[in-house]
Amino acid sequence: MVWWKQHESWPHLLFSCSAVAAAVIALIELAMLHGKTVEQYAALIRWIHVPVWVLTLSFVGFVRLYLRAGARWLAWSICGLRTLVLILNFLSTPNINFRVITGLRHFSWWGGETVSVPFGVPNPWNLLSNLSLLLLLIFSVDATVAVWRRGDRQRALVVGGSMILGAIMAWHVPLVIWGVIDVPFFLSFAYSGIVLAMGYELSNDMLQTAQLAQKLERSEKRLNLAADSANLGMWEWDLKKDEIWVTRTRRAQLGLPVSGRITFEDLLSRWHADDRDKVWQALKEALEERKDYEAEYRIVLEDGSVRWISARGRVQLDDHGKPMQLTGVSLDITSRKEAEVVAQQQRDELEQLRQQRTALLEKEVAERARLEREVIESCGREQRRIAYDLHDGVGQHLVGIALSAKLLEQELRGEHPAQAKKASAIVRLANQTARHARLTARSLEGADGVGDLKVALEALAANVRRNCRVAANVKADASSFPVSAPAAAQLYRIVQEALHNAVEHGRARKVQIDLAVDGDNMVLTVRDDGKGFDGSAASNGMGLRIMRYRAQCIGGSCEVQSNRTEGTIVTCRVPLQADAHVRPIP
Repeated sequence: MVWWKQHESWPHLLFSCSAVAAAVIALIELAMLHGKTVEQYAALIRWIHVPVWVLTLSFVGFVRLYLRAGARWLAWSICGLRTLVLILNFLSTPNINFRVITGLRHFSWWGGETVSVPFGVPNPWNLLSNLSLLLLLIFSVDATVAVWRRGDRQRALVVGGSMILGAIMAWHVPLVIWGVIDVPFFLSFAYSGIVLAMGYELSNDMLQTAQLAQKLERSEKRLNLAADSANLGMWEWDLKKDEIWVTRTRRAQLGLPVSGRITFEDLLSRWHADDRDKVWQALKEALEERKDYEAEYRIVLEDGSVRWISARGRVQLDDHGKPMQLTGVSLDITSRKEAEVVAQQQRDELEQLRQQRTALLEKEVAERARLEREVIESCGREQRRIAYDLHDGVGQHLVGIALSAKLLEQELRGEHPAQAKKASAIVRLANQTARHARLTARSLEGADGVGDLKVALEALAANVRRNCRVAANVKADASSFPVSAPAAAQLYRIVQEALHNAVEHGRARKVQIDLAVDGDNMVLTVRDDGKGFDGSAASNGMGLRIMRYRAQCIGGSCEVQSNRTEGTIVTCRVPLQADAHVRPIP
């Protein structure tokens, strides 16, 4: 019945043969259990080899075709050896299992029923039958392992496991023949389990097939509904007959009659004249190169209106590999094309507005940069003026005060030593003030005259060592740095401010100035060993704001890290080739 339902399937035919053979084995074994004479028992043993041969070949074929597993050479070896056993069985007397059956042993079995078991001289040719049984066991194990590794573990357990168990149980036959055990033959039990496992898997496949058919039917209905809802048109072009089948939706898209034959010329007449060559070229490439067909084109309806169509198709080949038909779908994309035109117009308008806004911003940025450059230049001029005033005015006056106080000290030293001591203090303070004034004047005067940054910083450090008694050193990993003069001036000012803070406020005894290149940036670091300050409290101080401002003027950044026990670290990072008007201050 199973094979009748699936008569085109070889696994179902093999299952049917296995079921019939197992039933025949069961009947013969039942007759053997109630055998009365040696001759009758010998004949039954001879004829049982026929269904065993059918069952063995069916098992092997089922595994190869259904499970697609098992070594091919093992399968052919089992079939050939089992066929040889069948031939030798009918050529031997009384059969291939026994050379002589000397008698039957009768004893009680389940339920007190009396059964018969043969004993006699085993036939040496019976070793071939045992060898085929061993090969069947090896074949079953190999197929089970292959199916398990493939991921189909249920079939490996059900079919493969039942075959391994059945092959093992079948070894009771040679044990009975050799007289090792004293039990009746029960091959039917061993093989019936395999048949049941095969039937279970086949019935499970049939159930899944029926379920898949129902799902496919529902899927087709949903597909048709979705195609109609999405305004999709399905079509198929028979290349040999030059006949095109299209759905009603597709006919409506093309403006064709609801019924009637459609040829390629009918479609060609609907295509827009400017798109015909493009669509024909896409069709030609799809047919000649066996690739998918894709095209977007316009069609002209009978009322003169133009619609945009997107078509996708695939070439179907015949048995000789030649194009047989072209199947595909089409979609009306007129709304999308109109939306794309509107979107492009909006993008053009936005691009125009962006360009206008960018031009205004660039103009504003340039103006701000110009103003900032003027402010920097004005500050530089004012600093130079103050430096000259300090050096030529205040400095000279302080020197004069110091000289006058020195003369006063000399006059008072003999008669009024106390007053002379005070005059000496005035001399000392005046000289210190004059020295600081000269130092400040030199620092202010160097605003635009920095030149090479490394050389200028080394001179500044030497000045600090000489006048402030602070160990200031400069370390650079290059002989020169590619920064512009305005940028070098701003960096010079940042170092001046950091040195001033370290000497005046931090009471530092050692200051290290490092210049390094990190990729496209130059990194300036000023590190001192002073007492430092609370970073959170001093973050808005005038000196820190000025340093950050100067770094931003040249497109860089300035960070200050400080605490009261480890001193202060000022890190300034600016791009190489930076200029003072590169980036405006926000």
